[in-house]
Amino acid sequence: MVTKEKEQIPVKEKKLLVGVIWNFSTELKLIFMALLVIFTLATLLPFIPSSFSLSASDFRFCISRFSSSAAVPVNTTTSTAVEQSPENTTETDRVLDNGVIKRSFTGYGSAAYNFVSMSAYRGGVNSFAVIGLSSKPLHVYGHPSYRCEWVPLDPTHDPISTDGFKILTDWGYGRIYTTVVVNCTFSSISAVNPENSGGNLILHATTGDPDRNLTDSIPVLSESPNSVDFELYSSKSRRKKYDYLYCGSSLYGNLSPQRVREWIAYHVRFFGERSHFVLHDAGGIHEEVFEVLRPWIELGHVTVHDIRDQERFDGYYHNQFMVVNDCLHRYRFSAKWIFFFDVDEFIYVPANNSISSVMESLEEYSQFTIEQMPMSSKLCYSGDGPARTYRKWGFEKLAYRDVKKVPRRDRKYAVQPSNVFATGVHMSQNLQGKTYHKAESKIRYFHYHGSISQRREPCRNLFNDSRVVFENNPYVLDTTIRDVGLAVKTFEMRTIGDRLLRTRQ
Repeated sequence: MVTKEKEQIPVKEKKLLVGVIWNFSTELKLIFMALLVIFTLATLLPFIPSSFSLSASDFRFCISRFSSSAAVPVNTTTSTAVEQSPENTTETDRVLDNGVIKRSFTGYGSAAYNFVSMSAYRGGVNSFAVIGLSSKPLHVYGHPSYRCEWVPLDPTHDPISTDGFKILTDWGYGRIYTTVVVNCTFSSISAVNPENSGGNLILHATTGDPDRNLTDSIPVLSESPNSVDFELYSSKSRRKKYDYLYCGSSLYGNLSPQRVREWIAYHVRFFGERSHFVLHDAGGIHEEVFEVLRPWIELGHVTVHDIRDQERFDGYYHNQFMVVNDCLHRYRFSAKWIFFFDVDEFIYVPANNSISSVMESLEEYSQFTIEQMPMSSKLCYSGDGPARTYRKWGFEKLAYRDVKKVPRRDRKYAVQPSNVFATGVHMSQNLQGKTYHKAESKIRYFHYHGSISQRREPCRNLFNDSRVVFENNPYVLDTTIRDVGLAVKTFEMRTIGDRLLRTRQ
Protein backbone atom coordinates (compact mmCIF):
# COMPACT_ATOMS: atom_id res chain seq x y z
CA MET A 1 0.00 0.00 0.00
CA VAL A 2 2.79 2.37 0.82
CA THR A 3 4.40 1.66 -2.52
CA LYS A 4 1.19 2.32 -4.47
CA GLU A 5 0.66 5.65 -2.68
CA LYS A 6 4.20 6.74 -3.57
CA GLU A 7 3.59 5.85 -7.19
CA GLN A 8 0.30 7.80 -7.31
CA ILE A 9 1.76 11.15 -6.07
CA PRO A 10 3.67 12.04 -9.26
CA VAL A 11 0.62 11.19 -11.34
CA LYS A 12 -1.51 13.65 -9.38
CA GLU A 13 1.17 16.37 -9.67
CA LYS A 14 1.36 15.90 -13.43
CA LYS A 15 -2.41 16.20 -13.71
CA LEU A 16 -2.30 19.35 -11.59
CA LEU A 17 0.39 20.95 -13.84
CA VAL A 18 -1.55 20.15 -16.99
CA GLY A 19 -4.67 21.64 -15.46
CA VAL A 20 -2.90 24.87 -14.56
CA ILE A 21 -1.45 25.19 -18.08
CA TRP A 22 -4.83 24.45 -19.61
CA ASN A 23 -6.57 27.08 -17.46
CA PHE A 24 -4.02 29.77 -18.44
CA SER A 25 -3.54 28.78 -22.09
CA THR A 26 -4.83 32.11 -23.49
CA GLU A 27 -2.46 34.18 -21.36
CA LEU A 28 0.45 31.98 -22.26
CA LYS A 29 -0.32 32.37 -25.98
CA LEU A 30 -0.21 36.14 -25.62
CA ILE A 31 3.10 35.92 -23.79
CA PHE A 32 4.59 33.72 -26.48
CA MET A 33 3.33 36.06 -29.21
CA ALA A 34 4.85 39.04 -27.42
CA LEU A 35 8.17 37.23 -27.10
CA LEU A 36 8.02 36.33 -30.80
CA VAL A 37 7.47 39.96 -31.78
CA ILE A 38 10.30 41.13 -29.53
CA PHE A 39 12.71 38.57 -30.95
CA THR A 40 11.64 39.47 -34.50
CA LEU A 41 12.26 43.19 -33.89
CA ALA A 42 15.62 42.41 -32.29
CA THR A 43 16.55 40.45 -35.39
CA LEU A 44 15.43 43.15 -37.87
CA LEU A 45 16.74 46.15 -35.90
CA PRO A 46 20.25 46.15 -37.48
CA PHE A 47 18.66 46.38 -40.92
CA ILE A 48 16.45 49.42 -40.18
CA PRO A 49 17.94 52.75 -41.56
CA SER A 50 19.48 55.02 -38.99
CA SER A 51 17.27 57.88 -40.14
CA PHE A 52 14.22 56.02 -38.87
CA SER A 53 13.35 56.83 -35.30
CA LEU A 54 10.38 57.10 -33.02
CA SER A 55 10.11 59.90 -30.56
CA ALA A 56 7.68 60.97 -27.89
CA SER A 57 6.31 63.63 -30.26
CA ASP A 58 5.37 60.89 -32.72
CA PHE A 59 3.33 59.13 -30.05
CA ARG A 60 1.69 62.40 -29.08
CA PHE A 61 0.74 62.97 -32.73
CA CYS A 62 -0.90 59.56 -32.87
CA ILE A 63 -2.84 60.27 -29.69
CA SER A 64 -3.92 63.71 -31.00
CA ARG A 65 -5.37 62.04 -34.11
CA PHE A 66 -7.81 60.15 -31.93
CA SER A 67 -8.72 63.18 -29.85
CA SER A 68 -9.23 65.47 -32.87
CA SER A 69 -11.83 63.15 -34.32
CA ALA A 70 -14.17 64.18 -31.55
CA ALA A 71 -13.57 67.93 -32.04
CA VAL A 72 -16.24 70.30 -33.35
CA PRO A 73 -16.06 70.73 -37.22
CA VAL A 74 -14.52 74.02 -38.40
CA ASN A 75 -17.01 76.52 -39.80
CA THR A 76 -16.53 77.35 -43.53
CA THR A 77 -16.49 81.07 -42.79
CA THR A 78 -13.20 80.57 -40.96
CA SER A 79 -11.45 79.46 -44.18
CA THR A 80 -12.83 82.51 -45.99
CA ALA A 81 -11.39 84.75 -43.33
CA VAL A 82 -8.01 83.05 -43.77
CA GLU A 83 -8.15 83.65 -47.57
CA GLN A 84 -8.76 87.35 -47.08
CA SER A 85 -6.16 87.85 -44.38
CA PRO A 86 -3.16 89.97 -45.38
CA GLU A 87 -0.78 87.18 -44.34
CA ASN A 88 -2.01 85.01 -47.24
CA THR A 89 -1.69 87.51 -50.10
CA THR A 90 1.45 88.50 -51.97
CA GLU A 91 2.71 92.06 -52.05
CA THR A 92 1.42 92.55 -55.58
CA ASP A 93 -2.10 91.29 -54.83
CA ARG A 94 -4.55 94.02 -53.88
CA VAL A 95 -8.16 94.32 -52.75
CA LEU A 96 -10.33 96.43 -55.02
CA ASP A 97 -13.02 98.82 -53.76
CA ASN A 98 -15.75 96.24 -54.40
CA GLY A 99 -13.95 93.70 -52.21
CA VAL A 100 -12.59 91.61 -55.08
CA ILE A 101 -9.02 90.43 -54.65
CA LYS A 102 -7.01 91.20 -57.79
CA ARG A 103 -4.40 88.46 -58.24
CA SER A 104 -1.07 88.95 -60.00
CA PHE A 105 1.22 86.67 -61.97
CA THR A 106 4.97 87.13 -61.95
CA GLY A 107 7.22 85.35 -64.44
CA TYR A 108 10.71 84.07 -63.65
CA GLY A 109 13.33 82.63 -65.96
CA SER A 110 13.01 82.39 -69.75
CA ALA A 111 10.37 80.17 -71.33
CA ALA A 112 11.34 81.63 -74.74
CA TYR A 113 14.11 84.06 -75.54
CA ASN A 114 13.37 87.66 -76.40
CA PHE A 115 15.65 87.40 -79.45
CA VAL A 116 17.86 84.65 -80.87
CA SER A 117 20.47 86.18 -83.15
CA MET A 118 21.68 84.20 -86.18
CA SER A 119 23.41 86.83 -88.30
CA ALA A 120 23.63 90.44 -89.40
CA TYR A 121 24.85 91.84 -92.73
CA ARG A 122 25.28 95.16 -94.42
CA GLY A 123 22.49 96.02 -96.81
CA GLY A 124 24.20 99.15 -98.14
CA VAL A 125 26.43 102.03 -97.08
CA ASN A 126 24.03 103.05 -94.30
CA SER A 127 21.75 100.04 -93.76
CA PHE A 128 21.94 96.64 -92.12
CA ALA A 129 19.78 93.51 -91.83
CA VAL A 130 19.62 91.47 -88.61
CA ILE A 131 18.22 87.94 -88.90
CA GLY A 132 17.02 85.88 -85.95
CA LEU A 133 14.17 84.35 -83.99
CA SER A 134 11.89 85.74 -81.34
CA SER A 135 9.13 84.41 -79.10
CA LYS A 136 6.00 84.03 -81.22
CA PRO A 137 3.55 84.75 -78.34
CA LEU A 138 5.51 87.94 -77.69
CA HIS A 139 4.78 89.15 -81.23
CA VAL A 140 1.20 87.88 -81.30
CA TYR A 141 0.09 89.30 -77.95
CA GLY A 142 2.73 91.94 -77.20
CA HIS A 143 4.35 94.92 -78.84
CA PRO A 144 8.09 94.27 -79.06
CA SER A 145 10.26 96.84 -80.80
CA TYR A 146 13.86 97.13 -81.98
CA ARG A 147 16.41 99.88 -82.10
CA CYS A 148 19.83 99.76 -83.75
CA GLU A 149 22.91 101.56 -82.51
CA TRP A 150 26.24 101.94 -84.30
CA VAL A 151 29.16 102.33 -81.88
CA PRO A 152 32.42 103.39 -83.63
CA LEU A 153 35.71 101.94 -82.46
CA ASP A 154 37.18 105.44 -82.67
CA PRO A 155 36.27 107.06 -79.31
CA THR A 156 36.27 110.53 -80.91
CA HIS A 157 33.18 109.59 -82.96
CA ASP A 158 29.77 109.55 -81.32
CA PRO A 159 27.42 106.54 -81.54
CA ILE A 160 24.36 106.91 -83.76
CA SER A 161 21.06 105.08 -83.51
CA THR A 162 17.87 104.48 -85.47
CA ASP A 163 14.60 102.62 -85.10
CA GLY A 164 14.64 99.11 -86.52
CA PHE A 165 11.87 98.02 -88.89
CA LYS A 166 10.85 94.43 -88.14
CA ILE A 167 9.64 92.02 -90.82
CA LEU A 168 7.89 88.77 -89.80
CA THR A 169 8.55 86.49 -92.75
CA ASP A 170 6.90 83.15 -91.91
CA TRP A 171 3.29 84.21 -92.55
CA GLY A 172 2.17 83.07 -89.08
CA TYR A 173 3.63 79.57 -89.45
CA GLY A 174 5.99 80.02 -86.51
CA ARG A 175 5.82 77.73 -83.51
CA ILE A 176 7.39 78.68 -80.18
CA TYR A 177 9.66 80.97 -82.21
CA THR A 178 8.94 83.12 -85.23
CA THR A 179 11.48 84.46 -87.74
CA VAL A 180 12.29 88.17 -87.52
CA VAL A 181 14.29 90.27 -89.96
CA VAL A 182 15.14 93.71 -88.57
CA ASN A 183 16.03 96.37 -91.13
CA CYS A 184 18.23 99.14 -89.72
CA THR A 185 18.54 102.12 -92.04
CA PHE A 186 20.42 105.08 -90.60
CA SER A 187 19.36 108.56 -91.68
CA SER A 188 22.88 109.97 -91.90
CA ILE A 189 23.75 111.32 -95.34
CA SER A 190 27.24 109.86 -95.22
CA ALA A 191 27.95 106.16 -94.84
CA VAL A 192 27.98 104.44 -91.49
CA ASN A 193 31.64 103.92 -90.62
CA PRO A 194 32.69 106.32 -93.44
CA GLU A 195 36.40 106.27 -92.60
CA ASN A 196 36.38 102.47 -92.43
CA SER A 197 37.75 102.69 -88.91
CA GLY A 198 35.56 99.88 -87.59
CA GLY A 199 32.70 99.65 -85.14
CA ASN A 200 29.95 97.50 -83.67
CA LEU A 201 26.25 97.25 -84.42
CA ILE A 202 24.10 96.80 -81.29
CA LEU A 203 20.50 95.63 -81.49
CA HIS A 204 18.33 96.82 -78.60
CA ALA A 205 15.38 94.41 -78.41
CA THR A 206 12.52 95.66 -76.20
CA THR A 207 9.71 93.35 -75.09
CA GLY A 208 7.07 96.06 -75.05
CA ASP A 209 5.60 94.77 -71.78
CA PRO A 210 3.76 97.74 -70.16
CA ASP A 211 4.58 96.56 -66.62
CA ARG A 212 8.27 95.78 -67.07
CA ASN A 213 9.57 97.06 -70.38
CA LEU A 214 12.70 94.92 -70.57
CA THR A 215 15.40 95.61 -73.16
CA ASP A 216 18.22 93.28 -74.23
CA SER A 217 21.24 94.89 -75.88
CA ILE A 218 22.74 92.41 -78.34
CA PRO A 219 26.02 92.87 -80.26
CA VAL A 220 25.10 91.54 -83.72
CA LEU A 221 27.86 92.75 -86.06
CA SER A 222 31.46 93.82 -85.69
CA GLU A 223 33.53 95.51 -88.40
CA SER A 224 37.27 95.69 -87.98
CA PRO A 225 39.22 98.64 -89.45
CA ASN A 226 39.52 98.64 -93.27
CA SER A 227 37.27 95.58 -93.62
CA VAL A 228 34.40 97.16 -95.60
CA ASP A 229 34.41 97.34 -99.40
CA PHE A 230 32.05 100.26 -99.96
CA GLU A 231 32.23 99.90 -103.75
CA LEU A 232 30.32 96.64 -103.36
CA TYR A 233 27.27 98.61 -102.23
CA SER A 234 27.55 101.74 -104.38
CA SER A 235 28.45 100.32 -107.81
CA LYS A 236 25.50 98.82 -109.69
CA SER A 237 27.56 98.03 -112.79
CA ARG A 238 29.98 95.81 -110.93
CA ARG A 239 29.73 92.20 -112.11
CA LYS A 240 28.53 89.72 -109.51
CA LYS A 241 30.61 86.72 -108.47
CA TYR A 242 27.79 84.35 -109.46
CA ASP A 243 25.11 84.55 -112.10
CA TYR A 244 22.89 82.07 -110.24
CA LEU A 245 22.98 81.09 -106.59
CA TYR A 246 20.82 78.45 -104.93
CA CYS A 247 19.64 78.99 -101.34
CA GLY A 248 18.45 75.68 -99.92
CA SER A 249 16.08 75.16 -97.02
CA SER A 250 17.02 73.12 -93.93
CA LEU A 251 18.01 69.54 -94.84
CA TYR A 252 16.99 66.98 -92.22
CA GLY A 253 16.19 63.28 -91.95
CA ASN A 254 17.89 60.25 -93.47
CA LEU A 255 18.43 61.56 -97.02
CA SER A 256 19.26 59.29 -99.93
CA PRO A 257 22.83 59.81 -101.21
CA GLN A 258 21.87 58.66 -104.70
CA ARG A 259 19.00 61.15 -105.00
CA VAL A 260 21.27 63.97 -103.80
CA ARG A 261 23.91 62.85 -106.33
CA GLU A 262 21.38 63.08 -109.15
CA TRP A 263 20.07 66.47 -108.03
CA ILE A 264 23.44 68.21 -107.71
CA ALA A 265 24.82 66.82 -110.99
CA TYR A 266 21.67 67.87 -112.85
CA HIS A 267 21.67 71.43 -111.52
CA VAL A 268 25.39 72.16 -111.81
CA ARG A 269 25.03 71.25 -115.49
CA PHE A 270 21.79 73.22 -115.79
CA PHE A 271 22.98 76.50 -114.21
CA GLY A 272 26.53 76.36 -115.55
CA GLU A 273 29.99 77.37 -114.38
CA ARG A 274 28.98 80.67 -112.78
CA SER A 275 26.58 79.03 -110.32
CA HIS A 276 26.82 78.12 -106.66
CA PHE A 277 24.73 76.01 -104.27
CA VAL A 278 24.37 76.77 -100.56
CA LEU A 279 23.05 73.78 -98.59
CA HIS A 280 21.99 73.97 -94.93
CA ASP A 281 22.59 70.87 -92.83
CA ALA A 282 19.96 70.44 -90.11
CA GLY A 283 20.92 66.78 -89.64
CA GLY A 284 20.25 65.50 -93.17
CA ILE A 285 23.77 65.73 -94.58
CA HIS A 286 25.11 62.58 -92.97
CA GLU A 287 28.49 61.09 -93.96
CA GLU A 288 27.24 59.27 -97.08
CA VAL A 289 25.53 62.40 -98.41
CA PHE A 290 28.61 64.50 -97.67
CA GLU A 291 30.75 62.11 -99.76
CA VAL A 292 28.41 62.77 -102.70
CA LEU A 293 28.83 66.53 -102.25
CA ARG A 294 32.58 66.47 -101.61
CA PRO A 295 33.68 66.54 -105.30
CA TRP A 296 31.45 69.54 -106.00
CA ILE A 297 32.67 71.30 -102.84
CA GLU A 298 36.26 70.83 -104.03
CA LEU A 299 35.34 72.36 -107.39
CA GLY A 300 33.80 75.40 -105.65
CA HIS A 301 30.20 74.72 -106.68
CA VAL A 302 28.82 73.84 -103.23
CA THR A 303 29.01 75.32 -99.73
CA VAL A 304 27.55 73.48 -96.73
CA HIS A 305 26.42 75.34 -93.60
CA ASP A 306 26.04 73.30 -90.42
CA ILE A 307 22.92 74.73 -88.74
CA ARG A 308 22.16 71.82 -86.40
CA ASP A 309 22.30 74.08 -83.34
CA GLN A 310 19.07 75.79 -84.43
CA GLU A 311 17.20 72.63 -83.34
CA ARG A 312 17.29 74.08 -79.82
CA PHE A 313 14.71 76.65 -80.93
CA ASP A 314 11.34 75.30 -82.01
CA GLY A 315 10.49 77.12 -85.24
CA TYR A 316 8.61 76.10 -88.38
CA TYR A 317 10.25 73.22 -90.30
CA HIS A 318 13.68 73.46 -88.68
CA ASN A 319 13.57 77.26 -88.91
CA GLN A 320 13.70 77.27 -92.70
CA PHE A 321 12.35 80.84 -92.92
CA MET A 322 15.28 82.09 -90.85
CA VAL A 323 17.72 80.00 -92.89
CA VAL A 324 16.63 81.29 -96.32
CA ASN A 325 16.67 84.89 -95.07
CA ASP A 326 20.20 84.43 -93.76
CA CYS A 327 21.21 83.06 -97.17
CA LEU A 328 19.52 85.94 -99.00
CA HIS A 329 21.35 88.63 -97.05
CA ARG A 330 24.66 86.75 -96.84
CA TYR A 331 24.90 86.50 -100.65
CA ARG A 332 22.86 89.58 -101.50
CA PHE A 333 25.72 91.30 -103.32
CA SER A 334 27.40 88.14 -104.63
CA ALA A 335 24.74 86.87 -107.06
CA LYS A 336 22.65 88.34 -109.83
CA TRP A 337 19.79 85.90 -109.23
CA ILE A 338 19.00 83.72 -106.21
CA PHE A 339 16.77 80.64 -106.60
CA PHE A 340 14.67 79.11 -103.83
CA PHE A 341 13.44 75.53 -104.24
CA ASP A 342 14.01 72.07 -102.67
CA VAL A 343 16.32 69.12 -103.29
CA ASP A 344 13.48 66.94 -104.59
CA GLU A 345 12.66 69.53 -107.29
CA PHE A 346 14.29 69.91 -110.73
CA ILE A 347 14.27 73.20 -112.66
CA TYR A 348 13.67 72.94 -116.42
CA VAL A 349 13.50 75.27 -119.41
CA PRO A 350 12.20 74.19 -122.85
CA ALA A 351 14.72 72.69 -125.25
CA ASN A 352 14.74 75.73 -127.55
CA ASN A 353 15.76 78.00 -124.65
CA SER A 354 18.59 78.21 -122.11
CA ILE A 355 18.60 79.40 -118.55
CA SER A 356 20.55 82.53 -119.55
CA SER A 357 18.07 83.49 -122.28
CA VAL A 358 15.13 82.98 -119.92
CA MET A 359 16.70 85.11 -117.19
CA GLU A 360 17.52 87.89 -119.66
CA SER A 361 13.86 88.01 -120.67
CA LEU A 362 12.86 88.47 -117.01
CA GLU A 363 15.43 91.11 -116.03
CA GLU A 364 12.81 93.84 -115.59
CA TYR A 365 11.28 91.88 -112.69
CA SER A 366 12.63 91.70 -109.16
CA GLN A 367 10.94 88.31 -108.68
CA PHE A 368 9.25 85.61 -110.73
CA THR A 369 7.48 82.45 -109.60
CA ILE A 370 7.91 78.98 -111.11
CA GLU A 371 5.03 76.58 -111.74
CA GLN A 372 5.11 73.03 -110.32
CA MET A 373 4.92 69.82 -112.36
CA PRO A 374 4.02 67.17 -109.71
CA MET A 375 5.65 63.80 -110.42
CA SER A 376 4.82 60.48 -108.77
CA SER A 377 7.46 59.04 -106.42
CA LYS A 378 5.89 55.56 -106.67
CA LEU A 379 5.21 54.91 -110.35
CA CYS A 380 8.05 53.97 -112.70
CA TYR A 381 8.21 53.62 -116.47
CA SER A 382 9.22 50.08 -117.45
CA GLY A 383 9.70 50.63 -121.19
CA ASP A 384 13.40 49.77 -120.92
CA GLY A 385 12.70 46.36 -119.36
CA PRO A 386 12.73 45.57 -115.62
CA ALA A 387 16.47 44.85 -115.41
CA ARG A 388 17.53 48.10 -117.11
CA THR A 389 14.86 50.12 -115.32
CA TYR A 390 16.33 49.42 -111.89
CA ARG A 391 19.76 50.61 -113.07
CA LYS A 392 18.37 53.98 -114.18
CA TRP A 393 18.64 57.12 -112.07
CA GLY A 394 15.59 58.15 -110.10
CA PHE A 395 14.47 60.99 -112.36
CA GLU A 396 14.81 58.71 -115.41
CA LYS A 397 12.40 56.05 -114.21
CA LEU A 398 9.98 58.20 -112.15
CA ALA A 399 8.29 59.46 -115.29
CA TYR A 400 4.59 59.74 -114.44
CA ARG A 401 3.11 63.18 -113.82
CA ASP A 402 0.03 63.83 -111.68
CA VAL A 403 -2.64 65.57 -113.81
CA LYS A 404 -5.38 65.81 -111.22
CA LYS A 405 -7.00 69.23 -111.40
CA VAL A 406 -6.51 71.32 -108.25
CA PRO A 407 -7.23 75.01 -107.53
CA ARG A 408 -3.56 75.90 -107.08
CA ARG A 409 -0.23 74.14 -106.73
CA ASP A 410 2.79 75.30 -104.79
CA ARG A 411 5.23 77.56 -106.58
CA LYS A 412 8.93 78.24 -106.09
CA TYR A 413 10.71 81.39 -107.18
CA ALA A 414 13.81 83.40 -107.99
CA VAL A 415 14.70 86.99 -107.06
CA GLN A 416 17.19 89.68 -107.87
CA PRO A 417 18.48 89.93 -104.28
CA SER A 418 19.54 93.57 -104.37
CA ASN A 419 15.82 94.46 -104.56
CA VAL A 420 14.62 92.19 -101.73
CA PHE A 421 14.45 93.07 -98.02
CA ALA A 422 13.21 89.71 -96.69
CA THR A 423 11.94 86.49 -98.18
CA GLY A 424 9.86 83.37 -97.61
CA VAL A 425 9.78 79.77 -98.80
CA HIS A 426 7.39 80.09 -101.75
CA MET A 427 7.88 83.78 -102.60
CA SER A 428 8.89 87.13 -101.17
CA GLN A 429 6.40 89.76 -100.04
CA ASN A 430 9.05 92.32 -99.07
CA LEU A 431 10.72 93.72 -102.15
CA GLN A 432 10.87 96.71 -104.43
CA GLY A 433 9.96 96.24 -108.08
CA LYS A 434 7.62 93.94 -109.98
CA THR A 435 6.78 90.23 -109.61
CA TYR A 436 5.98 88.01 -112.61
CA HIS A 437 3.62 85.03 -112.13
CA LYS A 438 3.14 83.73 -115.71
CA ALA A 439 6.49 82.23 -116.57
CA GLU A 440 5.22 78.65 -117.07
CA SER A 441 6.04 78.76 -120.79
CA LYS A 442 9.61 79.83 -120.00
CA ILE A 443 10.56 77.82 -116.90
CA ARG A 444 9.03 75.10 -114.70
CA TYR A 445 10.05 72.71 -111.95
CA PHE A 446 9.38 68.99 -111.63
CA HIS A 447 8.61 67.89 -108.07
CA TYR A 448 9.39 64.31 -106.97
CA HIS A 449 7.77 64.70 -103.55
CA GLY A 450 9.25 62.52 -100.81
CA SER A 451 11.75 60.75 -103.09
CA ILE A 452 14.76 62.38 -101.43
CA SER A 453 14.07 60.73 -98.06
CA GLN A 454 13.61 57.17 -99.36
CA ARG A 455 16.73 55.06 -98.71
CA ARG A 456 15.53 52.29 -101.03
CA GLU A 457 14.69 51.54 -104.63
CA PRO A 458 11.81 53.93 -105.49
CA CYS A 459 10.16 51.65 -108.09
CA ARG A 460 7.39 49.63 -106.51
CA ASN A 461 4.90 49.91 -109.39
CA LEU A 462 6.02 49.49 -113.01
CA PHE A 463 3.91 50.61 -115.99
CA ASN A 464 4.42 50.84 -119.72
CA ASP A 465 1.37 52.94 -120.58
CA SER A 466 1.03 56.58 -121.54
CA ARG A 467 -1.88 57.05 -119.10
CA VAL A 468 -2.33 55.42 -115.71
CA VAL A 469 -4.89 55.67 -112.92
CA PHE A 470 -3.32 54.73 -109.60
CA GLU A 471 -5.02 55.08 -106.18
CA ASN A 472 -7.83 57.04 -107.91
CA ASN A 473 -5.33 59.59 -109.28
CA PRO A 474 -4.75 60.12 -113.02
CA TYR A 475 -1.16 60.18 -114.32
CA VAL A 476 0.39 60.71 -117.74
CA LEU A 477 3.81 59.64 -118.99
CA ASP A 478 6.11 62.71 -119.00
CA THR A 479 9.68 62.06 -120.15
CA THR A 480 10.83 65.70 -120.00
CA ILE A 481 13.46 65.20 -117.29
CA ARG A 482 14.07 61.56 -118.22
CA ASP A 483 15.25 62.62 -121.66
CA VAL A 484 18.25 64.54 -120.29
CA GLY A 485 19.42 61.64 -118.10
CA LEU A 486 22.23 60.52 -120.40
CA ALA A 487 23.53 64.08 -120.79
CA VAL A 488 23.61 64.56 -116.99
CA LYS A 489 25.49 61.27 -116.43
CA THR A 490 27.99 62.18 -119.13
CA PHE A 491 28.50 65.62 -117.57
CA GLU A 492 29.14 64.12 -114.13
CA MET A 493 31.69 61.64 -115.53
CA ARG A 494 33.56 64.36 -117.42
CA THR A 495 33.54 66.75 -114.47
CA ILE A 496 34.38 64.60 -111.45
CA GLY A 497 35.17 61.19 -112.95
CA ASP A 498 33.85 57.90 -111.60
CA ARG A 499 34.15 58.79 -107.89
CA LEU A 500 30.43 58.35 -107.27
CA LEU A 501 29.69 55.24 -109.32
CA ARG A 502 29.21 53.10 -106.21
CA THR A 503 26.82 55.51 -104.53
CA ARG A 504 24.02 53.71 -102.67
CA GLN A 505 20.35 54.63 -102.37
